[in-house]
Amino acid sequence: MDPVQTVLSLFGTILSAQSNMSRSILFLCTHNSARSQLAEALMRHEFGDRFEVRSAGTEATRVKPEVPVVLAEIGVSADGLSSKSLDQLEDASADIVVTVCDDARENCPWHPGREQTIHHAFRDPSAETSSPQARLQAFREARDVIHAWIRDTFSQP
Repeated sequence: MDPVQTVLSLFGTILSAQSNMSRSILFLCTHNSARSQLAEALMRHEFGDRFEVRSAGTEATRVKPEVPVVLAEIGVSADGLSSKSLDQLEDASADIVVTVCDDARENCPWHPGREQTIHHAFRDPSAETSSPQARLQAFREARDVIHAWIRDTFSQP
C-alpha cells in the first residue's frame, strides 16, 4: 500500500473509532434514591449503546424500593442501581450532567458537564405519602415522565 493510502486508511480507522465512542452522562439529585435512579436505568435501557450512564447525589441514602418495581413493570433492569454520592464516584466528570431535582425547595447539586449541563425538574415521587398505592402510582408517573423526556431529549445522535 502506498503512503497516501496508508494515511487515508489510518484516518478512516480513527474516525470510525471516534464515532463508536460513547459519551458519558451523569444524573444528579439530592439523595440519589428515586428520580436520578429512574433516569439512570431508563437512559441505560434506551441509549446504553451510546452513553456511559451514572447517577449520584449530594448524599447517598438508599434506592427507594418502588424504583425496581416500576422499572420491572416495563421490562427495564434495575441491576447495578445503588445510591451514591458524588464523592463516592471514582471520576465524577461527565460529558453531560443532568440535574433532576424537583424545584427550588430542594438543594440540587450543581456540577458542570464537559459539554452540557441540563436542569430538568421532575416531581419527586417520594413526596407521596398518602397510601402505598398512591405512592407506587407516583413512582409510575415519574418513571413515565422521565422516560418520555429521555427519549425526546436524546433520541437524536
